[in-house]
Amino acid sequence: MVEGGITGTDKTEFTECWRTTWRTPYIMRLALSAGIGGLLFGYDTGVISGALLYIKEDFESVDKKTWLQETIVSMAVAGAIIGAGVGGWMNDRFGRKISILVADFLFFVGAIIMALSPAPWMIILGRVFVGFGVGMASMTAPLYISESSPHRIRGALVSTNGFLITGGQFLSYLVNLAFTHVKGNWRWMLGVAGVPAVVQFVLMLSLPESPRWLFRNGKEDEARSIIEKIYTSEEVEDELLALRISIEQDKANESSLGDGSMFGQLKNAWRNDVVRRGLYAGITVQVAQQFVGINTVMYYSPTIIQFAGFASNKTAMALSLITSGLNVIGSIVSMCFVDRYGRRRLMIISMMGIISCLVVLSIVFYRASVTAPDISKTESAFFGANSTCQAYTKANDTASWGCVRCLEKDTGCAFCSAGTSLYHAGACLASDDAVKGACQAANRTWYTQGCPSKVGFLAVVFLGLYIIIYSPGMGTVPWIVNSEIYPLKYRGFGGGVAAVANWTSNLIVSETYLTLTEHLGSSGTFLLFAAFSLTGLVFIFFFVPETKGLQFEEVEKMLQKGYSPFKKKPGKGKNLKEGHEV
Repeated sequence: MVEGGITGTDKTEFTECWRTTWRTPYIMRLALSAGIGGLLFGYDTGVISGALLYIKEDFESVDKKTWLQETIVSMAVAGAIIGAGVGGWMNDRFGRKISILVADFLFFVGAIIMALSPAPWMIILGRVFVGFGVGMASMTAPLYISESSPHRIRGALVSTNGFLITGGQFLSYLVNLAFTHVKGNWRWMLGVAGVPAVVQFVLMLSLPESPRWLFRNGKEDEARSIIEKIYTSEEVEDELLALRISIEQDKANESSLGDGSMFGQLKNAWRNDVVRRGLYAGITVQVAQQFVGINTVMYYSPTIIQFAGFASNKTAMALSLITSGLNVIGSIVSMCFVDRYGRRRLMIISMMGIISCLVVLSIVFYRASVTAPDISKTESAFFGANSTCQAYTKANDTASWGCVRCLEKDTGCAFCSAGTSLYHAGACLASDDAVKGACQAANRTWYTQGCPSKVGFLAVVFLGLYIIIYSPGMGTVPWIVNSEIYPLKYRGFGGGVAAVANWTSNLIVSETYLTLTEHLGSSGTFLLFAAFSLTGLVFIFFFVPETKGLQFEEVEKMLQKGYSPFKKKPGKGKNLKEGHEV
């Protein structure tokens, strides 16, 4: 018996997914086609980090205004909140397939608007459209995969969506790197997102609707034909019986459910013990996923790496590519082990590792700031009086100025490294292109985001470790949990509510990250995320049950009885044919 009452697993579970999909490739076709929505999700969250470096170069207003940078990043998240909310309703009303097709259309429109943007406001508009698609796809893709998968390998198949999210992020960094020296670089970076949207749209036209949604909506023959392609002949009748029992229970309760509007559904869901307890778990893991700070790393990773002392845009993006590659590796680990060790256990281990990494990162960034080079009057005067930063020359306490003070946003200054060494006292200069050119012509390094640091490499190492610990647990598992923890009638609605919580948390974190670093510094910001992560760990421990290997109907039974981490998990009783006990 392991933590939370999870029973021991047979070693054959490690390869069960691959054996099943090898025998029935149709299952993997469904999972991969729907999972392209995850690819788009990942590409969008990753691409803006590199594109923003070049958007700032093209639009001075974006470079000078932190709030405008945060808005460009965050408007996609704001759109995703609306997309997830509407997507939940659309999934239940029109089906999973239609929702994915609509998401693809919105992705494509948003990508074209961004690629053709003549001004920052139009980039923001395109980001909102892309956000609508991201929000819809983020909750629909795992739901479609989950409902089209055999329950014994459901976790691994839903993890393919997580794998494609991380794959999309990795692809975005490759694209960013490829277009670094191309004219209109950021336009290409943002516009490429339209290609996979078109590919998925075409593929989804040839795929069926979710069999569970069809069965729920009276199309039993269509549902049966799809289930027969997914399950072995011995399992088909059991699955159909479980579906029928679940739907009959839903219909028995419908007389007391009131209206079917979105607000009516929320009211009715809250009255339902199973749905309410499912929402406790689903919302907990989605909010915790964001407040560990992951999307600050994905949206701003090149900027964070520059904070650590790596000045070049290209170097920052290349190092970001490495951290993104580790994210892909982590999602593969999740695919291999989520059906063996369970959802709850992976999340708890992941959160413990995340907290440790965030504390270490806080220490590293603190050391980087206190050991940053000083400002030398001689070095500053080397480039001429007109090149020296005015904020520095007018300051009464110039002797106390160092690189960190020079680069604060209110100064309008940049740091030019010393001629002798990166780590010796350097020059505090006016931040403009002419002075930047003079600094680089003297074979010195120009810094605008972070200072030269001997411990900067440790920030990259622990960022990588943070991601590879995050990805197998908190990266993929929250989406798995939300695809399987709600009753069929409320599955789209519940997933939509939890996704809205996810994207709202994402918006709060991404919209405030740069402001937090200005006021708390990178060290204080990462320490704050560590405190949030500890809170999330406590909530996961108390509210999130294990759903590994259970049929959807068994999950409902478990939530009906109520969950406690200290309650021993009962063994399975008779099957659904024999008295309907689980």
